[in-house]
Amino acid sequence: MFHLRRFHWRRKRAALALLPVASMLFTTGGLAAAQTAPAPAPEDGTEAATSGGRADSKVKLRVTRHVMAGDKVKMRGKAAPGGRRWVTVTIGGRKVRSVRTRKDGTFRLRWSTPSMGVFKAKAVARGTEHAKRARSRSQTIHSYRSSHASYFGPGLYGNRTACGKTLTPSIIGVANKSLPCGTKVVFRYRGRTARARVIDRGPYAAGREWDLTAALKAKLGFGSTGMVLSTK
Repeated sequence: MFHLRRFHWRRKRAALALLPVASMLFTTGGLAAAQTAPAPAPEDGTEAATSGGRADSKVKLRVTRHVMAGDKVKMRGKAAPGGRRWVTVTIGGRKVRSVRTRKDGTFRLRWSTPSMGVFKAKAVARGTEHAKRARSRSQTIHSYRSSHASYFGPGLYGNRTACGKTLTPSIIGVANKSLPCGTKVVFRYRGRTARARVIDRGPYAAGREWDLTAALKAKLGFGSTGMVLSTK
């Protein structure tokens, strides 16, 4: 009986001796689990932005809108965000030139018009590791030549033109000897600009290339005869 009691007492002492070790293991394991558990992702998306996300870009382009054929067109703009990055300018969808922006994102270049006509220019800022690719709005460039013009209309209203139009005082149009009917032409005279279609044939006076309708004449502030700028 004495030996049995002694045996039970030894088991209790062994169990009590193991309590601090078990407590330490439990605490260490809990800390390790807390350290290895993934932290909850922030709800505002900051982590995504700082771990490889790129900022949205913008690029603006300004051009000289009215020039004579063969002259240089001044172009300038700005890409945001700033910093050194490449900007490519296209005319009618074709690459003209690539330039590198200054630190503030600004850029400048020049382009020579190959002929008269209407040209559409755009700027494309290339993407970087920090900013996305961006495209500017289209900018229109009018390239002109100088030519002689007169006007027609009074006494002919109500008649059919060579292109099948009925001539009226309010119709905006122009007569030309060779351009196809319906061809769009931009005219400029003393700072005023107007677009018109070819609606008739003429003029037949020596040295004149255009006959403006009365409405087009009034819109441009043109006289009876003189020089005008045209994109054709």
